[in-house]
Amino acid sequence: METMYLCIVVFLLCLAVFDLFVGVSNDAVNFLQSAVGARVANYRTIVIIASIGVGLGAVMSSGMMDVARHGIMTPSQYSFSEVMTIFLAVMVTDVIILDVFNTLGMPTSTTVSLVFELLGGTFIVACIKMAGDEQLGFSDLMNTEQALKVIIAIFVSVAIAFVFGAIVMWISRVVFTFNYKKHSRYSIALFGGIAFTALSYFIFMKGLGKSPYLSDQAKDYIEQNISLLLLATFVASTVMMEVLHLLRVNIFKFVVLMGTFALAMAFAGNDLVNFIGVPLAGLDSYQVFSANADGASDTAFMMTSLMESAKTSPSWLLGAGAIMIIAMATSKKAQNVIKTSVDLSRQDEGDEMFGSSSAARAIVRFAQSIGGNVNTAVPHGISNWIDSRFSEKNTDEVQADVAFDVVRAAVNLVLASMLITIGTNLKLPLSTTYVAFMVAMGSSLADRAWGRESAVFRVTGVLSVIGGWFITAGAAFIACAIVCVLMFYGGIFMKVVFMALVVFLLIRSERKYKQKMAQESNGNVFQLMMRTRDPELVWDMLQRQVSNTQSHVCRFALEQFNAIIDGFQNEQIKELRHTNRELRSESDILKKYRRQEMLGLKRCPPETAIERNTWFHLGANCSQQFIYSLRRMLDPIREHIGNSFNPVPQEFINEFEPIQLKINELMKQSETLISTRRFENYRSVLTDADQVKDELSVLRKRHLDRMQNAHGNSDFQVSVVYLNLLQETQQFLNAMRHQLRAAKKFTE
Repeated sequence: METMYLCIVVFLLCLAVFDLFVGVSNDAVNFLQSAVGARVANYRTIVIIASIGVGLGAVMSSGMMDVARHGIMTPSQYSFSEVMTIFLAVMVTDVIILDVFNTLGMPTSTTVSLVFELLGGTFIVACIKMAGDEQLGFSDLMNTEQALKVIIAIFVSVAIAFVFGAIVMWISRVVFTFNYKKHSRYSIALFGGIAFTALSYFIFMKGLGKSPYLSDQAKDYIEQNISLLLLATFVASTVMMEVLHLLRVNIFKFVVLMGTFALAMAFAGNDLVNFIGVPLAGLDSYQVFSANADGASDTAFMMTSLMESAKTSPSWLLGAGAIMIIAMATSKKAQNVIKTSVDLSRQDEGDEMFGSSSAARAIVRFAQSIGGNVNTAVPHGISNWIDSRFSEKNTDEVQADVAFDVVRAAVNLVLASMLITIGTNLKLPLSTTYVAFMVAMGSSLADRAWGRESAVFRVTGVLSVIGGWFITAGAAFIACAIVCVLMFYGGIFMKVVFMALVVFLLIRSERKYKQKMAQESNGNVFQLMMRTRDPELVWDMLQRQVSNTQSHVCRFALEQFNAIIDGFQNEQIKELRHTNRELRSESDILKKYRRQEMLGLKRCPPETAIERNTWFHLGANCSQQFIYSLRRMLDPIREHIGNSFNPVPQEFINEFEPIQLKINELMKQSETLISTRRFENYRSVLTDADQVKDELSVLRKRHLDRMQNAHGNSDFQVSVVYLNLLQETQQFLNAMRHQLRAAKKFTE
């Protein structure tokens, strides 16, 4: 039995390594997105600076390990077997949930997942123990007061981070404007001094001041002279910032890099417990059990030792920090999650990752109403002056790929690191994801980055991410409780099953993610188009993008047309259902492509954009018409086959087959013309399409006559479905003809 527990401990430590990779892939966005979004340095430099902060923060994080040991449970009431069951269930659930969110590119919270998994596992085991002993209560088995304190701190931090981010950003923008170099002659040193002093207070004086690596004498000196140290730090840093400014050093970039270091350090100090706290607690439990059990069974040996504070070896902390640094520097998933956060907070227009939702539209309308009332109450002169401070004319930032300027990046980093470090010093495992993300959203709102053209999409994105956080909490609690129950009653066998399941799911997830990235790598034309400043070059790339979209739609529409016909003739309901899902998915993809191409059209030469605007929209509408026509064709067929009505008579199949072959040939010719942008055979394809339409009209008239002359109505239902197929096939050809014409007019 002891050997089996050793295997579980080893597995927990292996999961800790993987959890470090997965968790940092998710949480690297917290301290990298501002520096990456503002492009203050190349990615390698930003990662190096963040790595130093992560390493230093990891060494100082041992005090947070107590959350995993006795922050949620009261371990003196649990046996070694029960504690190990909870810890294994927590790690199994944690790795799977975090990997799912990373694969989707959605930033979630490692803190929330850990806390609610511990809550779920401890809660269900506590219920089992109370069912067996009526004298026990939740207050005996769970640290309910501390658990409630942690949960409240996590969710209150969302509102605090958003509000403070909006207020501080608004004040900063009024002071510096977008042309910050012109307006920062005297204020920049003061801003830099305040930022440096705030970071120093919370990280160096409060963080290092409580570090076990400092002598008691040094700690006492810091505690007794905190006001003097703060004043000295402010004066010295302000003078230093002014000198650097006179030497033409960009103080905002300096503050952003300093903030990246500080936030990375705060992240490691606060969140390292999320990754290795549970495995190390499991290791300590196993070591105590092995050394002191004296023949006691795993179900009788109580884990009172976990009530003591953790004494984590510096080697474990340094090793964890090294793994985090490697993960941050190499993970493609980290870059994907960073992209989500940067896209939601960027200043200019771009590809909107999220669609529009009714909740977002309601919020935007309400905000516009409030904004209109405020504008009427504020004197006109003051309103104009404030608007002038937010004007982006003559902005200092002209660099490509800049999502927002260094003023906003500095506010994001300084404010987020201050809030997180406050929570760390109070021994509250705040969600760094919540704080960093909501500060960024509050600052982007105050910075007027959410214009009327993008506000609905940005709000939808924020709601989606926040909804994902709450889903994380609920999913973590429920999933861990279920896994824990199965392990509790299933014993060693069920533990082995879940260990094998985790390995299988992670391997499969990694393969699917690589496939997804390979597919998305084909859409690089839009990214190049948004980075290009030359309107003529944008126009050339837009033509290529539109041609790629339309040729893709031709191929897709033909595939689904043939699938519908095949499913109808061979009564394959699974194929028809698959086609239905594909059509719904393609409709959403086409909306995304249309938004991208509209943004590209705005960046083209104005006279060209005006001249080709009609043909662009006609082509986009025809792409959607393909989908609509196929869905109108599919729905009656899917219902007919799903209800197991009469099959299609062979007579119908034989007379439609030549039409289907001609449509296949026409669609392939049309796709070739559009993809190559060479329209020499344009007229002949349209002429052939007209002939096929005439043949369909004749076939439709013949079928109507056949229905009227039919005796009995046994085949009436399938005849109506076939008639609809003929009608929608004509509309399908119409869409092809109009799309081909629009493609020629748009690109010639």
